[in-house]
Amino acid sequence: MNIGQAAAASGVSSKMIRYYESIGLIPKTVRTESGYRVYSDHDVHTLRFIRRSRDLGFSVEQIADLVSLWQDRERASKDVKAIALEHVGVLERKIRELQEMASTLKHLAKNCHGDARPHCPIIEELASDDAAPAPTKPDAKFGALGKVAAR
Repeated sequence: MNIGQAAAASGVSSKMIRYYESIGLIPKTVRTESGYRVYSDHDVHTLRFIRRSRDLGFSVEQIADLVSLWQDRERASKDVKAIALEHVGVLERKIRELQEMASTLKHLAKNCHGDARPHCPIIEELASDDAAPAPTKPDAKFGALGKVAAR
């Protein structure tokens, strides 16, 4: 099947299929004499595996490891479990960070009158020198806006 058919069958866009091929996540496919890619059912199955892995938030590097383990019939399941549990830890940390950001924003919104007056604690906090520079990742203790969550 051609790339469009493989994309439709796998749920992975043609652009992403080309990208996965370029980084070696999937092997280079056979090409016709005119240069068109030809995908097998096995290729589509691999693309579905990759799509499901992406849907669960695994990184490209983790997916490469998972694909390698999936193709290795002598793999140890503990290796797969270790990747999954490491990812669970990352997801749980992100959930906590997002909850802290939401809590901070709820606190600021609660203290904002939301009327026609210009005074707004949300804007004041964003403009505050106490919160600058904004961390690239939310602070585990105080949330994305620094000390506000502790108030």
